[in-house]
Amino acid sequence: MSEAPYCPDSETPAPDCRLGALYWACVRNDSAQLQAMLDDGVSPEEATQVDGNGRTGLMIACYHGFGGVVALLSRCPFLDVNQQDKEGDTALMLAVQAGHVPLVSLLLNYYLGVDLERRDQRGLTALMKAAIRDRSECVAALLMAGADLTAVDPVRGQTALEWAVLTDSFQAAQRIRQLLRRPRVEQLSQHYQLEWQALPGLVAQARVAPSLLERLQATLSLPFAQSPQEGGVLDHLVTITTSLASPFLATACRTLCPDCPPALGTRSKSVPELLGTAPPPPPVPQSPQVVPGPRVLLPYQSPQGVLSMCPPWLQVRDRTSSKPQVPKILLSKAPSSASQCKPEPRAAGHCTLTLPVWQYQELRMQRRRQEEARCAQSQGKMD
Repeated sequence: MSEAPYCPDSETPAPDCRLGALYWACVRNDSAQLQAMLDDGVSPEEATQVDGNGRTGLMIACYHGFGGVVALLSRCPFLDVNQQDKEGDTALMLAVQAGHVPLVSLLLNYYLGVDLERRDQRGLTALMKAAIRDRSECVAALLMAGADLTAVDPVRGQTALEWAVLTDSFQAAQRIRQLLRRPRVEQLSQHYQLEWQALPGLVAQARVAPSLLERLQATLSLPFAQSPQEGGVLDHLVTITTSLASPFLATACRTLCPDCPPALGTRSKSVPELLGTAPPPPPVPQSPQVVPGPRVLLPYQSPQGVLSMCPPWLQVRDRTSSKPQVPKILLSKAPSSASQCKPEPRAAGHCTLTLPVWQYQELRMQRRRQEEARCAQSQGKMD
């Protein structure tokens, strides 16, 4: 399909712009018009139209953060969510680079067949782009959707975590390390225990009577504020309210797959696949069937029979066979250069183009004429 020109300055499609109404509804964030078009039905050509940059209406909506348009386009059966523009970016990559976390979750959960490992022209995946731009929430969404954390780019051989460290994306690097410490979302499973595992040990430690040395240190030490250690009370409060091990999610949410909660490195199914409401794939055009005719068995041909099709002087011959006649090649001498370069007479008044004579050439020719005149004069005096 040829690329159509992109007319961003015009309010309505110009006559020379071959972009349809579906594309312009996505660009203008017109959810009402898009809803009406989807209800009436769209053709595959309208769904796959691209502008001068090779971007579809879905790509434009993902880049600008039009959530309503992206949600409506999930109903379009002819839309290719993995289509790439001229730079190799997909709709998921554009949403990740712009930092639109709701759109990233919408694409991962409601679009079928999203390719998480699709690469752009530089060989970067969506996870690498999120790490470079320090989009920590997008990194978490991609990892829990099954993105490959061990994939490297072909140019520098860096993973997403290495790209985050290299580009000073501290939040993305911290989020990746946090997910690696807790790679499985246990709070979404039925066997998750809503209790603090370290609580009995801490209670037993608090009930033990402190020694004399500990009392003396507590009396003489100044009450300075100390940073909470990992595994302490404050860390536990932050964990159960904001991290992936939050019991709040287990009590307030009901997952569709309690037996296989999301985990790093495993591709999770989309919501239409889990609910069984996924639209059927578009019919693939089938080639016309050829009715098989009666089979004809050809006899085996030896190499000599195959070589019989060649000229006689190229065939393999035995010693007893007569010598084949080699075709003779007649050589003729090319005409002399003098006859080829003989000027043809031109008609009178025929104008031809001549090369320009520069000033230094005129001076050189005048100097040469003067030298020839001097030589002639000197020869006349000697005679």
